[in-house]
Amino acid sequence: MDSRGWLDEAVARISHAGQLQPARREFLRRSLTLGGLSMLTGCTLVDEDSMETVLSRVSRMNDKVQAWLFDPHRLAPTYPESMITRPFPFNAYYSEDEVREVEESGYRLEVTGLVADKRKWTLAELRAMPQIDQVTRHICVEGWSAIGKWGGVSFERFLRQVGADLSAKYVGFKCADDYFTSIDMATALHPQTVLALSYDGQPLPPKYGFPMKLRMPTKLGYKNPKHIQAIFVTNTYPGGYWEDQGYNWFGGS
Repeated sequence: MDSRGWLDEAVARISHAGQLQPARREFLRRSLTLGGLSMLTGCTLVDEDSMETVLSRVSRMNDKVQAWLFDPHRLAPTYPESMITRPFPFNAYYSEDEVREVEESGYRLEVTGLVADKRKWTLAELRAMPQIDQVTRHICVEGWSAIGKWGGVSFERFLRQVGADLSAKYVGFKCADDYFTSIDMATALHPQTVLALSYDGQPLPPKYGFPMKLRMPTKLGYKNPKHIQAIFVTNTYPGGYWEDQGYNWFGGS
């Protein structure tokens, strides 16, 4: 099969691949280019396994390009409160009537891995730390966006507080709704990356991730975990809920 045939076949297979999420089909369809496929010599798109091999290589290439383009000092746009989207959309891998309820009284944030202070944190302790807020845009991989106001603790400040190894490669998150994801350390230290405890000036509602979510305007929505119960710092690649199903790991710029 020639190069043009490879590209046409890849686009056709993605468009009709029933086992892929619609958003992922469109994301990967847009990602495929003749130049990208030409670098994947040795792959023939004759079955689902070979197709997944091509898609995985394209995804890894996208991750490397996004990481190379990321500027840890460049800020995402901020907006006036008059532009906040009300109501802010609910988004998760489940429906809104399945939102997890976490009891504040028993909540403890577990911190493990390459950190000096591995103790657990209460919400009161987190709220006692200096708070920041931002009005930024949430961008979903499914094609919609919304502007919201998030408040909480600078994640860089928190990582320094617990004595995290800031030279480590990854920071991972485990959540009460069984979601999990991970980010690069450069994004973790970005000045707009926030452990969000409030939304629009009020305690974070359950549908937006109570008791805490990670808010990163430099990442797509699926990289912003909600209902966080555990944070760990590691040099071992942790993957993620959607990332393990084929979504790009870096997920931002």
